[in-house]
Amino acid sequence: MEPGAEPVIYRSPLPAVAVPERTVPEHVLHRARHNDEIALVDAVTDESLTYAEQVEAVARGLVRTGIRPGDTVAITSSNRPLFAVGLHAVMAAGATAALINPMLTPREIVRLSRPANVSRTLDLDDLPWGGNDSPPPGNPRARAVVLFSSGTTGVTKAVGLSHRAIVANPEQHRPGWRIGETDVLAANLPFFHVHGFTIILDSGLLGGAALVTMPRGDAGTYLRRLADHRVTRACLMPPLAAAIADHAGPVPHPRLEHVAPLDDAVRREAERKLGARVRQGYGLTEAGGTHQTSDDDGESDPASIGVLCPGTEARVVEPGTAQAFADGWLRTGDLVRVRDGRFHVVGRVRKMIRYKGYQVAPAELEAVLRRHPPCGTPPSSVRPIGSTVRCRRSSW
Repeated sequence: MEPGAEPVIYRSPLPAVAVPERTVPEHVLHRARHNDEIALVDAVTDESLTYAEQVEAVARGLVRTGIRPGDTVAITSSNRPLFAVGLHAVMAAGATAALINPMLTPREIVRLSRPANVSRTLDLDDLPWGGNDSPPPGNPRARAVVLFSSGTTGVTKAVGLSHRAIVANPEQHRPGWRIGETDVLAANLPFFHVHGFTIILDSGLLGGAALVTMPRGDAGTYLRRLADHRVTRACLMPPLAAAIADHAGPVPHPRLEHVAPLDDAVRREAERKLGARVRQGYGLTEAGGTHQTSDDDGESDPASIGVLCPGTEARVVEPGTAQAFADGWLRTGDLVRVRDGRFHVVGRVRKMIRYKGYQVAPAELEAVLRRHPPCGTPPSSVRPIGSTVRCRRSSW
C-alpha cells in the first residue's frame, strides 16, 4: 500500500456462518455416542479409539477427583488417540486445558504453567474413568484451552481461547474444507498447536472422519504412513513439504486431496511427488485459521493462502506505526500482498534481514537459495516488502 494511504478493510467473500452456542465437546462430539467407527488410530502403536468411546466417563472421573470450573489442567503429550479423550474430558468437566509441548524441559514447562495457573497435570495413561457426579452445565463463553505462542515478540506467552472461539473455527472452514465420514486425516501437526487442535483434530471429529496420529519422521516414512492408512487429507509444515519435494526414493501415492503450505517451486515439486493438490492456508494462535482455500478452488492462484474465512475482516497497513495496531484489530506481524481478494504471505515484520538499507523477508531469501544452481534455475532479484496484515472477526 502507498505510505500514508488509508488502510483498506478486506472482508470475506463467503457468507457468514452461524456459531452454535455449545461447548467444544458438545459440538464436535455430538455424533459420538452411537458411532463405533474408528475416530483415531496411532500409526506406530496401533492404539485406537472409536467415536463411541465416552469422553463423559473421563469427565465424571475428573469431577470425582476434584476438578471444578475455573481449574486449569495441563496436558503435556505428543499426538496420540488418548490425547483427544483427555483434552475433551477436561473441557467437558468445565475446566481449562493447558496444552504444553512435551519436548520442552521440565524448567520450561514449570515456567509456562505459572501464567496459565495450572492446578494439575493429566496423565493420559492413568485417566480417571467414571464417577457418580455429572459435570456442571457447559458455558460456551468460558475459557476452554490455553495455548502457547511466541507471536510477534519472540517471547512465549499464554493465549486463552473460549469454547465459542474454538467452535467457530471449524464452522468457518467447513464451507471450503468439507471433511466427511469417508475422509482419513493425517494428524501429524501437534494437538498442542492451534492448527493441529482446531483444524485437524476438532474439524475431523466434527466431520466424523478418522484421524491417524503419527510422530515426526523422515519424508519416506511419512509418505509410507500416508499410503498405509489411505490418508485423504494432510497438512504439512514447510520443512516436511520441502523434504518431500527433495525426496529421492520411491513415493507411494496416497489418495490425497489437500495438503498445505509454501514456496511455489517447492509446492509444485511436492504436488508432483504426492500426486495431489497442494493448497495453502493461514492462521495464528490467537485467532485460529483466518484464511482458507476451498475444495473447489482448482488451480486458481495456488500460491496464495486463499480468501478470508467467513466472518473475518483484515486490514493491510504499513508496519511499525502506532496507529496501525489500535482499534481492536489483532496485530499478526505477517507481511502480505493481496491480489483479487487472495492473500499472499511473504514474510514477518520481526524477522526481517536488513541489507544495504533494504529489508529482506527470510521466506524470499529461502526461495532464492532453493533456486540457486545447482539446485535449480538462477536466482531472481530480491525486492523489499512493505505491508503487514491485521485480522478481526466481524461475526463473533
